[in-house]
Amino acid sequence: MASPRLETYCCPNRDAATQLVMNFQPEVFCSVCIGSASISLLLTILQLLPKKGQILRKMPKASSSSTILLLISICDILGGLGMIFRSSVWLGFPGFIANISVVNGTDVWPSAFCVGSAMWIQLLYSAGFWWLFCYAVDSYLVVRRSAGLSTIVLYHMMTWGLAVMLCVEGITLLYYPSLSSCEDGLEHAIPHYITTYAPLLLVLVVNPILFRRTVSAVASLLKGRQGIYTENERRLGTEIQIRFFKIMLVFVICWSSNIINESLLFYLEMQPDINDMPLKNIRSAALITWIIMGVLNPMQGFLFTLAFYGWTGWRVDLKWRKREIPWESMSSSTVGENAYPSPVNYQSNIHDSKKALTTDSQQTDEAISMLSEGNTSSDDRLTRSSPIYQGW
Repeated sequence: MASPRLETYCCPNRDAATQLVMNFQPEVFCSVCIGSASISLLLTILQLLPKKGQILRKMPKASSSSTILLLISICDILGGLGMIFRSSVWLGFPGFIANISVVNGTDVWPSAFCVGSAMWIQLLYSAGFWWLFCYAVDSYLVVRRSAGLSTIVLYHMMTWGLAVMLCVEGITLLYYPSLSSCEDGLEHAIPHYITTYAPLLLVLVVNPILFRRTVSAVASLLKGRQGIYTENERRLGTEIQIRFFKIMLVFVICWSSNIINESLLFYLEMQPDINDMPLKNIRSAALITWIIMGVLNPMQGFLFTLAFYGWTGWRVDLKWRKREIPWESMSSSTVGENAYPSPVNYQSNIHDSKKALTTDSQQTDEAISMLSEGNTSSDDRLTRSSPIYQGW
């Protein structure tokens, strides 16, 4: 699982609260992490693979939102691989791990493994948080028609730049002046915890607001498409709202235990002696949430694919099939239209007005289709209710 305690444990003079959770049944905890991450990894890959009988919708242009959803899943997969690797080494080489606690040890590889694996997990899940924030921003901008393919470059710069910067900054302050002689006390570790939980809290607070604004904008967009708000439009708006709700529900389920656990450990750190009898219930709650984190954190990848696409089935289609490149179809269509230009007549203005309205309606359909991607019923209703489908 992803926790700033993984990096804190690499310090030989680690605090008592970190020592408490990291030394609590490490074999059981690592086994739980390996099992949960392996199941989530396999099911996530299964969800993303093409399926037999799956209808591939041909989009006029690539959607930045669909790219972001794929990148979120990739971050979860790579983060899960980091958990499996770290936990496997922890279980298979206990003597190697024991050297992490040596204050003046000459073997640097245990400490390098501890820091490297912990940073890998934190970086990938932190990037996943930033990508999820970008998805909420992009969904809102798509409906407002302010987003395009160029924005995905900005999202990459923001996501990876902030994830790397916060991770390096937190680690540098945590291991000051050196890894073998970290500063004692809670104060020097607080910046590391802030840089770890800042993107998580950002998603928890800001994403629901952006999703709510997007749903309101979708309703206005559907009403303005034909001037009426039919049952199909109302149902489509509701399905988009449910999809956003599922995304936030998965996020809260997978990461609320981290916030609870960190709050309990901070409370224990502020006590003179965490082993006092009055603190027994607090210690038990911290250990329970620690195990829950090992189960729920790695499962985010698979649960997110369910929220994004629904269950895609077991029938995997591994046959390679050529997909039509959007710009090829556009260019061929353009050539076909320009080969025999229609003569200019008095109906050209009417045709241009109708074409403009059709183009505007098509842009609206594209925006809604990007948000409801993966929902076949929504796509079908959107097509049937489209003015293009109705023979504008």
